[in-house]
Amino acid sequence: MAEMVRVTDPTDPRLADYRDLRDVALRRSLEAAEGLFLAEGEKVVRRALEAGHQARSFLMAERWLPGLADLLDRSTAPCFVVTEALAEEVTGFHVHRGALASLHRLPLPTVEEVLTAVVRRPPGRRRVVVLEALVDHGNVGSVFRNAAALGVGAVLVSPQCADPLYRRAIKTSMGNVFGVPWTRTGPIRQTLLDLRHHGYTTVALTLTEDAISLDELVALDRPDLAFVFGTEGAGVEPRTAAAADYRVRIPMEAGVDSLNVAAATAVTFYVTR
Repeated sequence: MAEMVRVTDPTDPRLADYRDLRDVALRRSLEAAEGLFLAEGEKVVRRALEAGHQARSFLMAERWLPGLADLLDRSTAPCFVVTEALAEEVTGFHVHRGALASLHRLPLPTVEEVLTAVVRRPPGRRRVVVLEALVDHGNVGSVFRNAAALGVGAVLVSPQCADPLYRRAIKTSMGNVFGVPWTRTGPIRQTLLDLRHHGYTTVALTLTEDAISLDELVALDRPDLAFVFGTEGAGVEPRTAAAADYRVRIPMEAGVDSLNVAAATAVTFYVTR
């Protein structure tokens, strides 16, 4: 079982994994160098462990220990027990969910492996989503939550996309980053070719003049769809949109050109389910 270690010094080097969680640049550098990520909250920590990630350590306030007692009983990682005030001093924010865990990252699968896993799902219409350079961690997490809720089989993220295992992305996804197969891609145009090779019709969500409506796409009744969503603001790169099989827009009322990417993915996934 996990060793309970009570810590009273916020500078204790054993708490290094949890320090300055609001400093995004510092966290990206540390987590990449150490091969770790942070999970916050009982439900998310549980999902991460159940998905096969091994804990490096836990950081918890006393009152949160009972909720994860079964997982702590099965873990050999140390559990640092601190006051909520000390947790806030170390992390830089109020840890209102009470429990944090530092976990080892697993090697990412290849695009081929992810797409093959989608094929192995029960018979039905296959759908995947490609995220091209989304930079907001909250948006990335929302896409994973939408994908899990609405039956999208996998998420492919471009090299420029925000990290799905960054703490805020995991939190926004409600831990669904651990349930939806995903990986990073190479160049997006090659990814589109890979998707076609696996039988997908590629669809760029964009406002180009030749874009058909989402309703028109549904009427075409294509069984296997790969949706490409672009970065916040600029959207899908023009070259990517031109390389897709279809360019599609969600019809808007006059005076509104688009939804944010989190809402747009939810609408698209629901309508094409």
